[in-house]
Amino acid sequence: MREEMVERFISYVKVDTQSDESSETCPSTPGQLVLANQLVEELKSIGMEDVTIDENGYVMATLPANTTKDVPTIGFLAHVDTATDFTGKNVNPQIVENYDGNDIVLNEDQQIILSTKEFPELPQYKGHTLITTDGTTLLGADNKAGVAEIMTAMNYLIQHPEIKHGKIRVAFTPDEEIGRGPHRFDVKAFDATYAYTMDGGPLGELEYESFNAAAAKITTKGKNVHPGTAKGKMVNSAKIAMELNAQLPADEAPEHTEGYEGFYHLISISGDVEETKLAYIIRDHDREKFEDRKATMASIVDDLQKKYGQDKITLEMNDQYYNMRDKIEPVKHIVDLAYQAMENLGIKPIVKPIRGGTDGSQLSYMGLPTPNVFTGGENYHGRYEYISVDNMEKAVNVILEIAKLYEEKA
Repeated sequence: MREEMVERFISYVKVDTQSDESSETCPSTPGQLVLANQLVEELKSIGMEDVTIDENGYVMATLPANTTKDVPTIGFLAHVDTATDFTGKNVNPQIVENYDGNDIVLNEDQQIILSTKEFPELPQYKGHTLITTDGTTLLGADNKAGVAEIMTAMNYLIQHPEIKHGKIRVAFTPDEEIGRGPHRFDVKAFDATYAYTMDGGPLGELEYESFNAAAAKITTKGKNVHPGTAKGKMVNSAKIAMELNAQLPADEAPEHTEGYEGFYHLISISGDVEETKLAYIIRDHDREKFEDRKATMASIVDDLQKKYGQDKITLEMNDQYYNMRDKIEPVKHIVDLAYQAMENLGIKPIVKPIRGGTDGSQLSYMGLPTPNVFTGGENYHGRYEYISVDNMEKAVNVILEIAKLYEEKA
């Protein structure tokens, strides 16, 4: 099982599936379809049934029940795309056997080092087999580790029919990293009562609370005049943008927040005197505070419009997803069952809010309650990303245990 899982994971991360927010297609990049079609063939080859891929790149498959009990149909999901924050092209994974607990040189030529000083959790993985980047790309464990774990678990159940389980549905989705994962997901066709995304981080993570999320795109307009004769004429759009950002609470940013604390995050800024564009994400677990944050952003824009002119600054703000807790709490037994599955395997469950979102955030509001389970990775979305093979294997075992518990409790 372990060797199969690693082989699958390595093959997946070598496919460039980085999503693209500027694209209007689904999936947003062709590489996602490449991997999706690869998964279709693999699902068929291991004996999964009802294997489908639609025109938008959503892959679904069925593992039929092998019990006579009336067991709810459960689903396991993972996304094929990787983050837009850092390149996912030409990923060259490195395997570190029996990690010694010290710094790991990712790239000797460029002196890129995964250091225990910068990442103090690293020594906890002493003795594990780790998979790292070569320092020039992200790894893609988010979420190809989840894909590999689900594939490995399904193959194991097929090879071990003595493990009784109900009907299981699996799905692999595109464009989660740009917030579109569930947008064209056919919940009715998936036909599961409950589901789990295998999209968490370190060992034991179990999450059913996510941020409420919005995106804000702001454009400031200026007037460029030769600086030698600019007095009373020039309007600098970049300075208006800076003024706007300065009015947001400086300590309510990702680098200063944790736990249930929300934030405003300036993810990009580009421009010149004539025009500047800013892109923000706004996050909070509390719905009332979330609405207050959006109102604050709108108020700042309104004040600047009064100061510089209505045409000098525009705001486009849209909600992206909401805290899935509201939809999962009424069926919290699905979280409790995953908790028990981990405890049965000697894994300490870590129930905490997601400081982000998963496909489950939107799917839960679409009628499919979907908490999130760990995959075993760290430092997602960048060159220092790595994952423990030992903990990936434990994630596979959690999938198996969840399937068994649903059957036992039916």
